[in-house]
Amino acid sequence: MVNPPVKSVLYWCTECNIPLLGRTCGCGREGGSIALNRPYDVRPALKADMDLMRDLLARRFGCLEIPRVILLNKTGGLDRNDQVIANGERFGWLTFDPCAKEFQFDPSFEALPFLIPLITKGIVDITDALQRDPSLSGRRIGGKRVRVRSTLPDGTVVVRAGSLWGIGQQREGHVRIKQIGKVTPCMYPESDWDLAVAGNTQALKNLERNAIRFIRQHTRDKPCVNVSYSGGKDSTAVLELARRAGVETAYFVDTGMEFPGTLEFVGGMDIPIRLHGRDFWEKAKEAGPPAKDNRWCCEHLKLQPVKDWISGTGECVTVQGNRWYESFVRAGLPAVSKNPFNPQQVNISPIRNWRALEVFLYIWWRKLPYNPLYDLGFERVGCWMCPAMLESEFRRVKELHPDLHKKWMKFLREWFPDRSDDRYLTCGLWRWEALPPKMRELAAERKIRIPKRR
Repeated sequence: MVNPPVKSVLYWCTECNIPLLGRTCGCGREGGSIALNRPYDVRPALKADMDLMRDLLARRFGCLEIPRVILLNKTGGLDRNDQVIANGERFGWLTFDPCAKEFQFDPSFEALPFLIPLITKGIVDITDALQRDPSLSGRRIGGKRVRVRSTLPDGTVVVRAGSLWGIGQQREGHVRIKQIGKVTPCMYPESDWDLAVAGNTQALKNLERNAIRFIRQHTRDKPCVNVSYSGGKDSTAVLELARRAGVETAYFVDTGMEFPGTLEFVGGMDIPIRLHGRDFWEKAKEAGPPAKDNRWCCEHLKLQPVKDWISGTGECVTVQGNRWYESFVRAGLPAVSKNPFNPQQVNISPIRNWRALEVFLYIWWRKLPYNPLYDLGFERVGCWMCPAMLESEFRRVKELHPDLHKKWMKFLREWFPDRSDDRYLTCGLWRWEALPPKMRELAAERKIRIPKRR
């Protein structure tokens, strides 16, 4: 199968008001393009995401409605940093401050045609201020700083200047105008994810056909073939594809650190083989907490149990759900690769060129169950204390499983001998052994003392 180029743009049908997997909608119209941010892994906003954005917009702007079909395009940042896409436009940014433990939604200028008829507060009228300041009269005011009389708390505001509308940032009695111009309020076509599936059915059929052909091509006449199942969305899609390709054997590795909800979900997925990882806590007492730059846990909890099992079966082909778009590291993922930790295992990746959008649309098209953690606000599903998790997700662990959160924080406080500044732990800096530049800057800005590791 020839690898298509990485998709750095998203197409959107303005007639149906849905995202497209290709250029053409099922209605026959061609979609307009929207540039994405790396790693381009655009995904649907699910229940917790929708509830969060609805709450943030209501509190800041009094807006009680949001579009029914919203996409999130994650990109680099201190923690959660999602560009929000809706109505075929960039709709705003959803971010999380890992130290203040606060979410923020900043609407974009392109969201104003939808928002203006709905917002009841968070508006700063700078018409009089512009008239009082001759230096701004008749000049372009985008990017300018305007003194205002406002009782609003600092933050993002909607700006009005006569017949113009815009987005600004209010701080200490001034508003810096980000973008301003003429805005025509708009009523967009109603849409939902069922309509999105219908409009992309042909593309989904093509994806499925190509993936099944790929699996059959690389598993034909192989004595040992299996599916690696994690309980996440990607392996759920791959499990369905593999079964349609005739692969029946699948295994799940219980690391001992899985979410309770994941174990319950996997229990209903008819996975015939369940492997068990080694004891995490015993190893952690010796090696310390795993980190993004020292993931000893993956070998100890996941890879070794599979290696032990395969040693009794001989060389195996494993169908896995790894994708290019998951991270910058996986952007070069090959179609077929030998597991460097286990040379007897050959991994094939039939959905390596799918984004999360393709994965969820496929799951909905085939009416597959998926892990309920996604609807609870988790972008990824794995161990409940995984260092690859965002701090915003670890906050959800605290809300949903306070006992697990308390247990992990107790371990971290016992591991680090110098705990004079607890914010090193509570801001999530423990996730790295060597802090990357952006996190060092955060520590310097917040005056967080970085302790020595054992």
